[in-house]
This record gives sequence, C-alpha cells and structure tokens, in this order.
Amino acid sequence: MNTTELLADLQTQHDETAARAGELRAHIAQLSADLAETETRLADLTTARKVIAELVPAGSSESEPPETNTAYQAITNAFNKHPDQQFRARELHELLGMPTDEASVNVTRARLGRLLRQGFLTQPGRGRYQKRT
Repeated sequence: MNTTELLADLQTQHDETAARAGELRAHIAQLSADLAETETRLADLTTARKVIAELVPAGSSESEPPETNTAYQAITNAFNKHPDQQFRARELHELLGMPTDEASVNVTRARLGRLLRQGFLTQPGRGRYQKRT
C-alpha cells in the first residue's frame, strides 16, 4: 500500500467516523429532549395528583396519603423553611442534596417556573426565586 492509498483510506475512515459521531450527537440531542419532555410531564402529573388529593375531603375512602417525598415537596419545603431567602435552581439542588448536573437543574428550573406561575414564588431577579409573602 502506498502513501496515497493510505491517506485515502484514512480519509474514508475519518469521514465515516465523523458521520457516525454526528448521528450519535443527533441521537443524544433527541434523547435529551425526550427526557426533558418526559420529566416535565411527570412533574405535571405529580402536581395534578397533589391538587386533586388536596381537593378530596379528609376521611374520604378514595383519598391516598399525600406523597411527601417528591421533588416539588422538597422544593416547597425549602422555601417554607427559608421564606426570606432567594435561591437559584443550582443552590436549591445543593441545599437539598439533589444532583447538580445540568439536566437535573433544568428540570428544577421548569418546576420553579410552574411554582412562579401558580403564585407560590416570586422572581426578584433573573434566575432567582423566593417564596411569595
């Protein structure tokens, strides 16, 4: 095999590998988007279940015990314990011992946005949240 053939073979391998890397990146991006969408849906379902559970009269045979170990509950508990303190999403994760990877923090940002729209929180600054008083 001469140098020209070797370089041509290396270029072909490079092109094939680069194409495969591009396919994998696209697949990862799609999976990340799907995961974020699923996490958001899961959070919405949890919120809906909590709201319905709160509306069911106490002592009703249909009511389930409220789940106190959810991410929303942990977040609201943190704000209730520190009503005058402002938090960023990452700071909440650190306070609550939750994972601080970007995907997890982004899900919490979406949850904080929902709590903001529901009137539980205020946003005194960009990216900062505080319990509404």
